[in-house]
Formats: sequence, structure tokens, C-alpha cells
Amino acid sequence: MPSPIALSSPSPAPSIFKKKRSHAQLHSMATAASYLSAVHQADSRARGHDISPASTPALSTSSSVTSSSEDTVLHESDDNYAGLAYPRTPPTSEQVFTTVHTEFGHCANENYRCVSQHNPNKPVTEHKIEEPPYYILITTYISYLMLIVFGHLRDFFGKRFAKEYFTHLMPYDGYAPLNSDFDSFYTRRLKRRMDDCFSHPVTGVAGRTILVYDRYSEDCNYTQIYPGTKTRALNISSYNYLGFAQARGGCADAVEESIKRFGVSACGSRLEGGSSELHPTAEALVARFVGMEDSLISSMGFATNSTIIPALAGKGCLVISDEFNHASIRVGVRTSGAQVRMFKHNDMQSLESLLREVISQGQPKTHRPWKKILVIVEGLYSMEGSLVNLPQIMEFKKKYKFYLFVDEAHSIGALGPHGRGVCDYFGINPRSVDVLMGTFTKSFGAAGGYIAGPKHLIDALRVRGYSGIYAEAMSPPVLTQIIASMASIMGITQHSSKSTLTLTPSSSVSTLRSSDDDVHPGIAPASAIPSWLSLPPALADGSEARMRIHRLAFNSRYLHAGLKKLGFITYGHPFSPIVPLLIYNPGKMATFARMMRTRQTPIVVVVVAYPATPLVTSRVRFCVSAAHTKDDIDAVLQACDELGDILDLKHGHGERWPLEQIVKRSVELVNNI
Repeated sequence: MPSPIALSSPSPAPSIFKKKRSHAQLHSMATAASYLSAVHQADSRARGHDISPASTPALSTSSSVTSSSEDTVLHESDDNYAGLAYPRTPPTSEQVFTTVHTEFGHCANENYRCVSQHNPNKPVTEHKIEEPPYYILITTYISYLMLIVFGHLRDFFGKRFAKEYFTHLMPYDGYAPLNSDFDSFYTRRLKRRMDDCFSHPVTGVAGRTILVYDRYSEDCNYTQIYPGTKTRALNISSYNYLGFAQARGGCADAVEESIKRFGVSACGSRLEGGSSELHPTAEALVARFVGMEDSLISSMGFATNSTIIPALAGKGCLVISDEFNHASIRVGVRTSGAQVRMFKHNDMQSLESLLREVISQGQPKTHRPWKKILVIVEGLYSMEGSLVNLPQIMEFKKKYKFYLFVDEAHSIGALGPHGRGVCDYFGINPRSVDVLMGTFTKSFGAAGGYIAGPKHLIDALRVRGYSGIYAEAMSPPVLTQIIASMASIMGITQHSSKSTLTLTPSSSVSTLRSSDDDVHPGIAPASAIPSWLSLPPALADGSEARMRIHRLAFNSRYLHAGLKKLGFITYGHPFSPIVPLLIYNPGKMATFARMMRTRQTPIVVVVVAYPATPLVTSRVRFCVSAAHTKDDIDAVLQACDELGDILDLKHGHGERWPLEQIVKRSVELVNNI
């Protein structure tokens, strides 16, 4: 008799999400002809290790899962294609899952959990960068040289014999071209060759799996043709660290209710009628979550840095920035008018040497003391996966008396035993940091960003920051997603005697303030969320969020350690959910992405090249999620193992293990990093 918690497959019914299984309809890409045989061999080996799909879908009965939603979302195909629709192992009668496997994978094994926390008995060490063999670097430079030379040759002859293709780059009827010939050369002659690896349209939820629209090109990626079919693929490319990007569940139900109550738009800026009751509630909850006195939120993560940093620093001030800081930080610093100096990435000796120089020399020409010195670093660097050496920077802060701005766009929610970011990971009091910035895109399944700090500073930024005056206020559904997901991480208590409702004069809105003796990281009082917002028990008590945090930590360490044991060169901290795998050659980068997408179990990855990275360090950037299961990480490791041999990507110097040993000893591998 089947388990009472499992849902049987509904009878077939017409659905707009039904997709055809005939891959013969897809036209072969011209660029793929040279390695189709290699793809076939890799897929043949993958099929040889395939396990027959489970006959019973591992879904428990839940108020968030209805028969109608199952027909439209859960059953795009009539079979368990490539093991992505249902778990390979059917659930037992004791296992209860309240999530859809395609959105958040089912994994009941408690051994596949880990705590993201720094060991205070060990020093903070920077990841050692391994160098590839010289022939890899030489062939990479030769590849770029050939692309540049042939690109200029095509431009030279094209402008003379095929002028109709270059009219937008040449003066016409007295007008100068809007597009610069020189500036667009890289895009036209290098990026376009691999454009099928970028901006791939998707549909549905960007969860554990994702539906990708099939497409092909007959003119070298100048245009794309869509045959109308979709392919479900394992999603290792989205910023969904804790797996809150779900179409059903407690958070999704809360968002649906907020749309009924508030609509979908604030229809104004924060200072001009765009503030709803959800804005101060969300800001108070964010401040409590990160351990700061107050916070403000912005509707766009990029704009949080680019519009707030000019309000923090100006003429006569100095900004010291890590060389790998995000573009939003660079834009904000340039707009501020402050002087800027950069130090080598995560190099504490370089930072201290620079601090001594700028403090002793003062401002250029006049040598007057700086009005203020602001050091800006990221908690977790998005392209490198490296973690900031926050304990050492805090020692410098006490010694040299500068202000510290930490961008936690990728670390908040993803690091620390409580998911409170890099301060939580190192056990550092967050109020010893002057300004904490973060985004809601990566770990909370929402959008936008926040700035947290002392109340007097936040009150000033509400008026001086451009986003508060000119930008559209964050929409109510997004605010509700932030409140629901963040409250579920904190856990909610019914006792809220320490919370009071006070009036913030600068913003003229009511904000929920926490008393100074609140324990951080603490539990959110019931008064910290709207009275109409009701979360399921597993979310309200924080148990499900703790499971997500621990699963993310295990998955991150497992993928990082597994790739190292397979012989790849990787960057980043073992606990980082961003795992860059170095590919170097631009041709291999495009081939890797295409071969991953055409496997028996398709895998969607993100490949990154210049100018986002240095010219010779092209890479694939895996984004791990708590939604992934151990089987998913095994599938990624198997695919990388096979493609690494085909494309000659294994240039690491450490001890190597066979794939079977890595899969079998995964728990041991994670615990011994």
C-alpha cells in the first residue's frame, strides 16, 4: 500500500506546461559539430550509470499543493525525465516533504548537513591560487589573438564590401554613430560567438530545476530561433542560496495574500507617498536580523550601493576599496567625488601598507588630514568565491580608526550558523562594523537591498541617498517575501515585550525598534511581522530554515571538495555557495556550457569571461543552493569529471580521488576540509 503522505500522479490533462519530448525537432548548432561525438560518448557513459526513476513522487500532502497546481506545474512530462521531476529514491512512510521536488529537492538524510562557522582555534587563511601549466596560458593568449586578428580583418573587408551590415557603426547623413566601432568590437567579434551561452530565456521557478526555452541560430548567433519546446534542466546557475524561490509554500502564500491587500506597486518614492505599512516593518525586521540599530531598504540591489555611497563620502574623503569589489561599489565611489585607492584582493599586508601611507601623507598636494576614511569590502566576493578576512580588518579598524563598510550581498543568509552573514560566521559583533549592506536577491528569493547601521546615520541616508528621494519604493509583494523568509530564518516567538512602536522624525513613519539588550542573533517577536501574515509551523519556529542553512553549507563544501579531488583548479572558500571552476580558454568555456546543457540530465551553468574576470581566467561559476540534493551535486561532479577529461581542464596539483570514492566518502570529505 502506498504511503499516505505521498501523492499519486493525477490523470493526464491538457496543460500549457506540457512539453514535447522529441529532441529531433531541435536543429544542430553549427558551432557544435566538432564535438558532438564527444557529447555522445559522455552521455552514453552517463546513461550507463543511470538509475531507474522512482514510481512514486515524493510529495507530502500540503495546503500549498493542490491538484490544479500539480497539473500545471508539477507534471510537465509524463515520465521522470532524467531523474529531475521526482527523487530517485522513493520516500518512506516516516518522511514528510512539503516542497515540490523540482523547486526544492527532497533530502531527509541528516548526514548531509553541515554548520557554516569559523573555527576560532584556526587562523584565517587565504585560498592559495593554483597556476595552470604554461601551455594553457599560451594557448589561451593565442586564442584571443586569433579572435582579435580575424575580427579586425572581417571589419576591414566588411566595411568595404558589405556596408549594409556596418551602417550603425559608420557616420551617416551628418550623424555620428551612436555605437562606437572600437567599444563594440569585443561584443561583436568575441562575445557573439558564444552568445548562445548567455541570456538564455527560462520560464517557471528558478529553483532546483528550471525550464529552459530551446533555441538555435543559423547566422552565428546574430539572431536566435525558438522552436517552441522547453527542456527541464538542473539549475546550478541561479542566486537561490536558501531555496526560497518557490511558487508554493508559506512564503508564496503570504505574498499572494499581500497582493490582495496592497496590490503590486507602491506607485511612488519613499518620501512621496510610496511608504506603506510594510516598509517600516521590513526595515525593523532587517535591522533586528543583522544586529543593527536601524536600516533602510532600496528597491534595487545595485542602486543600494551606487546611490548610498555618495551620501557617505564626498570631496576631501578617502575610500579604500578591494580591487575585486562589485561594479555597484565602483559606480558609487566615482559618483561621490571622493578620492579612491585600491588594495590587492584580500591582501591584509597590502591594506595595512596603504593605510599607513594615506594616513601619513594626507590629501594630495595640501597634505591636510582626510575628512574621513572609508574602507569598503565584500563579505563574499561573487566572482572569486573568497571570504573577507574580517577579524584582521577589525584589528586594523581599532588601530587606524577608519570607518568600515561591508557589502554582504552574497554572504547574508548564506553564511554563519544562524544565516546572519559574515559577522555571524566569524562570531563578530555586527555593531562593531559601521555600515552593513546586503541584498534580498540571493538568499531570500526577493529583490532589492538594504543598508543597516546606527539610527542617526540611517536617518541621514533616508534624505541624502538618491534612492529614497527618486527611486520607486519597493513593491508590497517583494516586501512580504522579504518579511516571510527573513522571519522564518529567525523564528517567531509569541512574546514581544521588548519591542516598542516609536516615531522616526526624519522619515515621519512609525518604525518598530528593538531595545538595546536584545540578544543577537535572536528570535523575532510576533509583533515584528504583520498580524495577517501566518506562516506554517515549520517556518514559524525556524526549523525549516535551519535545515536549509545546514544543507547549503554541506552542498557548498561537498562541491568545492569534490572538484578539488577530481583535479580541477577552483577558487573560493569551502563554505562559499559560489564555486568558480577555472577553464581559461574562451573556446573551452563555450564548449563546456553547451556540453553541460546537452547531457542526458541537462545542467544549466553560468560561464564568465573578460571583462568580468581577468583575460586569461575565464571560468564557470557554480551557484549552489540548499534546494539541491546530494544526488544533484553527484550529477554535477560526474558531468565535470567527464567534461574535464574531454576538454583537458584538470590541472590541479593536489591528491586526486576517483569519482566513485568521492561520492561514497562525501560526508568524510566535507568534515575533513
